Amino acid sequence: MRYLPHTDADIKQMLATIGVAATEALFSGIPADSRLTHPMELPPGLAESDILRELRRLAAKNAQIADWSSFLGGGAYNHFIPAVVDHLVSRSEFYTAYTPYQPEISQGTLQGIFEFQTMICQLTGMDMANASMYDGASACAEAVLLAVRAAKKRSRVLLSAALHPHYRQTIATYCRYLDIELITIDTSNGVTALEQVEPLLDERVAALVVGYPNYFGCIEDLSALAAAAHSADARLITAVAEPLALALYKSPGELGADIVVGEGQSFGLPLSYGGPGIGFFAVRNKDMRLLPGRLVGETVDLDGKRSFVLTLATREQHIRREKATSNICSNQGMCALMVSIYLALHGKQGLRQLAEINYARSHWLREQIANLDGFALPFDAPVFNEFVVSCPEPVAALKKRLEQQKILAGVAIGRDYPGLESGLLICTTEQNSRQQMEQLVAALAGGTQ
Repeated sequence: MRYLPHTDADIKQMLATIGVAATEALFSGIPADSRLTHPMELPPGLAESDILRELRRLAAKNAQIADWSSFLGGGAYNHFIPAVVDHLVSRSEFYTAYTPYQPEISQGTLQGIFEFQTMICQLTGMDMANASMYDGASACAEAVLLAVRAAKKRSRVLLSAALHPHYRQTIATYCRYLDIELITIDTSNGVTALEQVEPLLDERVAALVVGYPNYFGCIEDLSALAAAAHSADARLITAVAEPLALALYKSPGELGADIVVGEGQSFGLPLSYGGPGIGFFAVRNKDMRLLPGRLVGETVDLDGKRSFVLTLATREQHIRREKATSNICSNQGMCALMVSIYLALHGKQGLRQLAEINYARSHWLREQIANLDGFALPFDAPVFNEFVVSCPEPVAALKKRLEQQKILAGVAIGRDYPGLESGLLICTTEQNSRQQMEQLVAALAGGTQ
């Protein structure tokens, strides 16, 4: 950031150009009793070099992922991002383009979004995907609204307790002033308790919402849940916080899901202290016209050449206005492009190999920790790259102890799950080396390595 000071001569010239005698006159529209009559109590200004030095000092207080061993997950995942992703999205034609309202001059942007939609469909096993949402949580809430719209007279939604807590909170916020009843379904062995779902499925239920993998890292039995939901003509909504799992496990579409939403941060987006993310939203053809946001389609132009265009845009600032399906007013276009580049770079085989690495490292670490005295695995359901362990000491004390060795051990889940106060959610990705995992095991055991 650079200072661009205006000299007194510059200011005088600008005021003369607009016909104002003094700078104070620019604020004449503010009532006198609302104006500040004394200087603001701010420290004196600093030179640019001093400001940069201060900002570096403040930044040094943050834990840098390159200097720490991180086993954090819970919805944000530390995956390696190839340099080509940043290189390509840094091209000016990408980072300056805002929104493709004029297809004749926006073919590159439209194609990038179209490719994003296509790859999301391939990952989720669904027929149609939109041009991205803000994040996984808001996409999940929008999915609930879609299910209620589609079901018309049904206004009850079942939420698995193993669905990410932030997703459940966002759904509750969206539905707070709507006539939608939210019912939480308990878990059994880390997954949604099917025996609790079935008695609640009746003509009032619009949808059942579960995670895949869920917040505990466990893989839900989507086939059984889909069969149960469909027996009552309800939709199964699957929320995917760690989409890399879709490269290894059967897609939600194959297993019967009706709506698949999730967070795409794992695919080329940095952690960045929590954002931005990129929500994805995929449906079957029957729900295409109920999709929130917009949909880019492929066609041919007057010369018969392949071209792209906004096919559906059911947003409030378009002609549908009050009939809009959503108040989503933009999309994460640049983030969607990063996801597209990342997925295209890896390809189907590369993405699967990456998923296998995540799976193998996580299961090795899970087994090592389970063998430590006092530690246990509260769930034995299958997992992908994160899992819950029960700790023999208070989780807050354990995390603080490990932080002294520059280890971020995991996410404490007790605040969101009473009864699991001893639970620690641990995640392992390809970024965690064997040495880091061995250090974590040794630190958990009470020593150092």
